[in-house]
Amino acid sequence: MIDELRHEYKVIDLVEVAGIPRSTYYYWMKQKNRADKYHEVKAVIQHIFNEHQGRYGYRRIRWELQNQGYSLNHKTVRRLMNKMKIKSLVKVKKYRSYRGNVGKIAPNVIARKFQAVKPNEKWVTDVTEIQLHGEKLYLSPVLDLYNGEIVAYQMEHRPVYSLVSKMLDKAFKQLKENDAPILHSDQGWHYQMKPYQHALKEKNITQSMSRKGNCLDNAAMGSFFGLLKSELLYLKEFESMEHFKKELEQYIDYYNKKRIKAKLKGMSPVQYRTHAEVAA
Repeated sequence: MIDELRHEYKVIDLVEVAGIPRSTYYYWMKQKNRADKYHEVKAVIQHIFNEHQGRYGYRRIRWELQNQGYSLNHKTVRRLMNKMKIKSLVKVKKYRSYRGNVGKIAPNVIARKFQAVKPNEKWVTDVTEIQLHGEKLYLSPVLDLYNGEIVAYQMEHRPVYSLVSKMLDKAFKQLKENDAPILHSDQGWHYQMKPYQHALKEKNITQSMSRKGNCLDNAAMGSFFGLLKSELLYLKEFESMEHFKKELEQYIDYYNKKRIKAKLKGMSPVQYRTHAEVAA
């Protein structure tokens, strides 16, 4: 107000009416006229936010800034984003897995030890149901606990056994000689079937299952499904189920190759695996 009225009245009178020291007024005027030292980085923040379709909060944006050569702490990034009035559009939803009970149960070999020291050492899988426009879609992926990468996946409109068998065929193609991963799942009926268990034995894969009714035993897979639904299904509008399927394929590619993770030192799953292979 003082700045607007200073052309009609004396500043000394205006600051007296406002009850502030004249030095305070001149300090803030100097700050106002100073060039914004974060002008460039704010443009980069906006670009990152737009590029990732609002999925990134200040922590991931800070990592991405660091990858691009900007050294800012997370508090500064959060403050700048608040000033820019942008924040992650993602609202995380709890995931409930798809279960059944028909056949042989395997022991819980993973036992919530979700860390792996190399690719294709520990895999997790599950099936999730997606409802859209009166239709249902079932997604069955395999996730590598080494870097969180989706190794393979299959989509079907019904929860038939081929949903899992086709996924396995794709996953097996990613195995190298001497790879013998543990494959962990819940107690869904797909994983209790003899063809499934036989297929694992043929590839020297150890089967592991969560304890009944304990979703935390497969929390890593549940976390991925939560991200998928929060960052895609609940974030965007879809014209049809076919439209969603195309976007889902693009999202998984984005998740593997571009979406960075703090625990992967600011790299995407594929970047982290590739970096480790080069370093070795």
